[in-house]
Amino acid sequence: MANGFFKSLLQKFTGHPVDWDELEETLIRADLGVPVALQILQTLQTQSQAHAVTASDVVEVTRAAMLRLLPSANPPIRPLPNKPKAILIVGVNGTGKTTSTAKLAHYFQRNRYGVMLAAADTFRAAAIEQLAVWSERLGVEMIRGQYNGDPAALCYDAYGAADKKNVEFLICDTAGRLHNRQGLMNELIKINRTLAKQDPDAPHERLLVVDATTGSNALVQAKEFHAAVGLTGLIVTKLDGSGKGGILVAIQNELGIPTRFIGTGEQIDSFEPFDSRRFVETVL
Repeated sequence: MANGFFKSLLQKFTGHPVDWDELEETLIRADLGVPVALQILQTLQTQSQAHAVTASDVVEVTRAAMLRLLPSANPPIRPLPNKPKAILIVGVNGTGKTTSTAKLAHYFQRNRYGVMLAAADTFRAAAIEQLAVWSERLGVEMIRGQYNGDPAALCYDAYGAADKKNVEFLICDTAGRLHNRQGLMNELIKINRTLAKQDPDAPHERLLVVDATTGSNALVQAKEFHAAVGLTGLIVTKLDGSGKGGILVAIQNELGIPTRFIGTGEQIDSFEPFDSRRFVETVL
């Protein structure tokens, strides 16, 4: 959500009475979700019984609602003692999944952790090659298999390799898949099940990459992927300049899935842990 959202609120409602229908539409269009929008409206309408609601009131109540819903803390992803931490990266096509995988690997490198990549998108040769380029650029090992091979078997082998080499993080980049294609979702379930043969708790993190510009469709994606693999967090891309970041709040409110990282640009280091207070301050 770009700071233009709150500026538009101020511009629309400064100097004249708040139009409740217009405000409701504005909040929903910001992808905060209908439940959150209605909560904000109810709070403001209650305030209006005591005094005229101003544009500043709208901003402050919206800000408070976002801070209340988003987690105040985002614990870092830390390695496990004596075994790799397996991270499954999932999402639909075109969200920036493979690039986010590379950025996450670089983030762990900056924190002096060892990383291994698994090219589990075996259905697109281009995806394997893209991850291979990142692997070489970052100087991290990548486990790859045969084109059209079994991604679950590849992840199983990659975990074994990471364990043998005492690598702290194994990041598995899975194929982009439509959330409404059950066969493809079943494949993710198989990867989950296969990794659990190496470690009953694996994969230890299951991160969904969502494109902030897709707005409310990201909530639909999150519901389906969460039902399939039990998501532990989001990586949100294209928050730089997007007016759709309110979807983070909607997903947190409706599914309880926190945003763990955000992508803020094209560079490899344009990637950082999500900070809810900084996020809300940015949109003010």
